[in-house]
Amino acid sequence: MKVILIGKQGFCVKLSVHKNVLMEHSSFFADKLSEQQSGLSCLEIDDCEDVEIYVETVGLMYCKEMKQRLIKQSVSRVLRILKVAELLGFSSCIHSCLEYLEAVPWVGEEEEEKVVSSVPRLQGECIGVTPVLKRVSSEVVKPTKDTLSEIIELVLKSNEERSRREMKSVVLKLLRENNGLPSYAGSADICNETIYSLCRSCLNLLLSLFKQAAEPEFADKPMDSKEPVVKQIALESDNLSWLLEILADRQAADEFAVIWASQQELTILHAKLPIVSRYHVSCITVRLFVGIGRGLLPSKDTRQLLLQTWLQPLINDYSWLQHGCRSFDRKVVEEGIGRTILTLPLEDQQSILLSWLGSFLKAGDNCPNLQRAFEVWWRRTFVRPYVEAQGNLLQSVRGFHCIINDQSKETEDNILDGVLHISES
Repeated sequence: MKVILIGKQGFCVKLSVHKNVLMEHSSFFADKLSEQQSGLSCLEIDDCEDVEIYVETVGLMYCKEMKQRLIKQSVSRVLRILKVAELLGFSSCIHSCLEYLEAVPWVGEEEEEKVVSSVPRLQGECIGVTPVLKRVSSEVVKPTKDTLSEIIELVLKSNEERSRREMKSVVLKLLRENNGLPSYAGSADICNETIYSLCRSCLNLLLSLFKQAAEPEFADKPMDSKEPVVKQIALESDNLSWLLEILADRQAADEFAVIWASQQELTILHAKLPIVSRYHVSCITVRLFVGIGRGLLPSKDTRQLLLQTWLQPLINDYSWLQHGCRSFDRKVVEEGIGRTILTLPLEDQQSILLSWLGSFLKAGDNCPNLQRAFEVWWRRTFVRPYVEAQGNLLQSVRGFHCIINDQSKETEDNILDGVLHISES
């Protein structure tokens, strides 16, 4: 018999086929042909969306090794065949297409999305699509909190610098992508809890290492005994910096600022260690100051305590920070410290900046240059009160002039000149 395929564009393709083959493999053709007279020699199929693939799919009804034919095809073409096979009710072809899609790698997110969006519609027809979908979803769902914690812990415990650095960037990027999903909001709190739990673990270990390194006999140990402790201090400091970066991205770093500002014991131990052993810790303080300068909003008491606890250790480590921290940007760091100081009440600004000035005049480039913050504080202290007083005086004169509005313009100018002269004096 003949099957005539009429495309949507108006062209047609004639196929010479066998009625028994069509009826055996396709429920669509079986229904169509059973409705017609037994001697029917021609069947028209109107409005074919994909005539080329229709022809290929009918050809597969004659193929004994269908899987071998599909292996040579691309994923996108097999998806087109699957769509036509579904229309024709060609079940053996559908199963072969699904076996192919389950086995072949999907290249890129776009191809994966095409497969995942095409396959689920077959579920209602009792066709086994589960093996294909298992690639993107699991029947046994492990809690997000446990999985995330396991991933981050593996990164935190790594001692291989390059792979560790690369995976820190990857995890940070993927978490940022998750943050942008509206449906992810419900999981955000769970994620934050996990990160804070890891922060406390790292901080406890860091404190323990500092205590060990601060013991009097530690300095007398041979270098091969001290080196693992120093390396572990650097590692845990880097871990805390990374966790802080994750929390800052999620706008959830306020609690970290409180925790870090409260580490008085750690700062006491910090002063007892050689600078080469301790300076990595100041990278954490740097990240917090930069974060506050860019919009992190801990309370006034937390900002005050943070500066009181960690600014002097940071100043003491500054020369090493400039040369020892990979991502250190002096301009950004000094701007962050200055902006943090300028968020405090004027009296606190004065106390901190006068203390800084003493350090700066002794250490020079080995101390953060907070000149901009110093200038702002100076103007707030020495200029603003007099400018405001002058403004109030001018306002009073103008009010007086409104009352005696019969005075000439020359009189007004004389009055204002007199006020300005008094203010300048």
